[in-house]
Amino acid sequence: MDGTSETQARFRDARYAPRALEVEQRGDVLILRNPTPYSSTIQTVIAPLARWAGQAPHRVWLAERDGEGWRTVTYGEAARQVAALAGGLSILGLKRGDCLLILARNGVDHALIGYAAMSLGAAIAPVSPQYGLKGADLTRLAFAVERLRPAMVYADDAEAFSNALAAPFLADLPVIASRNARPGDVGFETLLNAQPAAPACRPDGAAKLLLTSGSTGQPKAVICTHANIALNAAQIAACYDDPEPPVLVNSAPWSHSLGANAILHMVLHRGGTLYIDAGQPVAGRFDETVRNLREVATTYHNMVPAGWGLLVGELERDAALAARFFEKVRVLQYGGASMAQSILDRVQAVAVRTIGERVTFAAGYGATETGPTACNIHWLNARSGMVGLPTPGTAVKLVPAPGGPADKFEIRVKGPQVSPGYLDQPEASRDAFDEEGFYRLGDAARLADPYDPSAGLVFDGRLVENFKLASGTFVAAGALRVAAVSAIGGVVSDAVVCGEGQDGVGLMLFLDPRACERLGDAAAMRDAVRIGLEGLNATAKGGGRVARALILDGGPDAGSGELTDKGYINQALARDRRPAELARLFASEPDDGVFVFS
Repeated sequence: MDGTSETQARFRDARYAPRALEVEQRGDVLILRNPTPYSSTIQTVIAPLARWAGQAPHRVWLAERDGEGWRTVTYGEAARQVAALAGGLSILGLKRGDCLLILARNGVDHALIGYAAMSLGAAIAPVSPQYGLKGADLTRLAFAVERLRPAMVYADDAEAFSNALAAPFLADLPVIASRNARPGDVGFETLLNAQPAAPACRPDGAAKLLLTSGSTGQPKAVICTHANIALNAAQIAACYDDPEPPVLVNSAPWSHSLGANAILHMVLHRGGTLYIDAGQPVAGRFDETVRNLREVATTYHNMVPAGWGLLVGELERDAALAARFFEKVRVLQYGGASMAQSILDRVQAVAVRTIGERVTFAAGYGATETGPTACNIHWLNARSGMVGLPTPGTAVKLVPAPGGPADKFEIRVKGPQVSPGYLDQPEASRDAFDEEGFYRLGDAARLADPYDPSAGLVFDGRLVENFKLASGTFVAAGALRVAAVSAIGGVVSDAVVCGEGQDGVGLMLFLDPRACERLGDAAAMRDAVRIGLEGLNATAKGGGRVARALILDGGPDAGSGELTDKGYINQALARDRRPAELARLFASEPDDGVFVFS
């Protein structure tokens, strides 16, 4: 607007509360604590609904697409419908301690019946729709059902999940369906006619059973208590000095704690409005997200890095979209994986060109077992790769990582949002915590400034993803993946880091289809990859250098779980599914399609 560069422009006010940190040093172990007060008044997930139904009954809580318009439900309407649904579920036999399995995409009915079940003291278990949609391999769903032992099932569309509902492991369970109910199923609308039931949930009762990703073994069912979820929302709220209810457009799946707790329940806790986005952060399915963002001026926007990679291209091309997007937004956030600095810088450049200000980029950090938000960035920030500092009431223990350099730490967490453990797995639950009760996340981090812990933490990869080369050189796979994608500058959407036991690191690269359209031919794309990785290698050392790279045909496969429904690559699965490509990558005499760097 005025020629100001994105590195010089001021930030729009994010309405953050002041940053606070207490640091305790125990030899080579650091304990970081956030002493900021947070409210503990609300300790069940249903309590905020009653609060906002009383204070703002006509405010929209949830909206979903209905043709060209939106189906909405206000706080007052939602409170009445949740109470009626709870009464209907109770008549069907659902009670405290039971589990309601949810086979559904994000939607208004999904939210309403989920909160109804939780109000009764039953736990909900929303599993990934990929587990049960037509054409899915039902093995994962069968395992989930065996672990969860649900009392009944809710499906948003019985036809879409017909194969799963007819499978032997679900065939005898009562089914509630919003659409296309089969003979014998109970219609969602029928439950709305029941006598309301008063909440019977307790803070220490299980509200949700959320499956872990299973990237390091069979999924576990994480017990998320009412207090875990409610207090984590209060911790996030305490990071802000902002009484205004947030407005979001979001597609993060409610089968994971990011979408279910940090988005859906955070919006409820703060009395905000969530526009449910049916788009997906993959090429060909992102147009719906863009459509929604043209209509809704959000105050906070959270996406996985793959989504930001797609959105920034749209913002660069469409000034009207950029004007709408930056109209009211105060905080931008990414989660689920690390994001390339180049993407963040491009977003800031569009912001400065559009509104003359930068918009802070936040990132949250945690796991299903930690609420999910153990740490977040709650100060003005333009740096990618940061995971912030502990949320109010949270302590983070940094223990030197085994086999890593001196500045690499294993992260452990303690706080009211941390799960008590896993359903019916006492040994796994016990082993997940250290001798002081800190939960072991299995991740690594380092201090952004070795001399100033208040500068925040930088994510340094999954400890289980890291490996050693044949020479014994340690490779931080997560950090290298982000560095490589950033160095190539938007031509690739993601990278799979390979090389355990090999002489050097290899990358398998997924191209960004929009970048391919922009560059026009294969030679230009290969040049961009080579130049980017040569630039990375010019400053990298040891395990941070890339020896070989290979561009893969097509994109990651969501159906196999290779591309998770949060939009990031399951590194181990991507390697396992491509033995031929791995063989090409590390062949003693590589073919012409393999990049070789000296």
